[in-house]
Amino acid sequence: MKMKKLLCLALALTMVLALAACGGSSAPATQAPAEEAPAAEAPAEEAPAEEAPAEDGAYTTVEEGKLIMSTNAQFPPYEMVADGEGAYNGFEGIDVEIAVALADKLGLELVIDDMDFDSALVAVQQGKSDMVLAGLTYREDRDEIMDFSTSYAQGVQVVIVPDDSDITDMDALADDKMIGVQRGTTGEIYASDTPENGGYGEDHVLAYDNGALAVQAMLNGQIDAVIIDNGPAQAYVAANPGLHILEGEWVVEDYCLAVNEGNTALLNALNSALEEMIADGTVQAIIDKYITAE
Repeated sequence: MKMKKLLCLALALTMVLALAACGGSSAPATQAPAEEAPAAEAPAEEAPAEEAPAEDGAYTTVEEGKLIMSTNAQFPPYEMVADGEGAYNGFEGIDVEIAVALADKLGLELVIDDMDFDSALVAVQQGKSDMVLAGLTYREDRDEIMDFSTSYAQGVQVVIVPDDSDITDMDALADDKMIGVQRGTTGEIYASDTPENGGYGEDHVLAYDNGALAVQAMLNGQIDAVIIDNGPAQAYVAANPGLHILEGEWVVEDYCLAVNEGNTALLNALNSALEEMIADGTVQAIIDKYITAE
């Protein structure tokens, strides 16, 4: 099936221009008596000195000196629970290493808060985390409640089926099959949509807290297929003999990080660091470490 690729938006506007547009008015001085002019002009002269530092790229985080990342660490190879060499406080993956590098560039200590995917999005909106990095893709409805960064990686959603399945291509998913997805993801949103809009209908989609549970449900015969991103799909198939990925791409998307709506200063700082890492090859090197060309 075909779906339009969504592009991430890089929100880089600041309030500096607004300050410039609002400042410097001489109306109070011209309207005041001559002997009162110095008093009337003083506020206009003092305002830039008081306000400029707050708009000069300054940002705050939930906890001073820390960068809190909410995620769902059941999404290999982007975020996984791990305790081996190279793991960061019990986690590893593409998003984890990108977050570590971002925190280093900003001089902050990274704190990773692991939860289900829906909760990771809500944590940012409620001010409990500074950013969400969780294999997150841009959507217009999400953009109404969060601000998105530049895209740092492309995500391809695919379909996993058992080797003995009668589902031989993606068109067969429309034949009254039960499809498993990870709750809160674009996979759930797209698959649950009506057939007229390219989905399969809510009655044919079951959402699970993470991809591993969806795959286990398929192995137990509770559902017929799982729709999930290619990276995790490759990992689940490798770990579970008897499964394979259907040929083709179900959906192609771009991954971004996101902050709370209106948190422009922090987004600008993260975007600047992220774009530097993309330009100097750091991000691609991290991706290549976990995803090898096939």
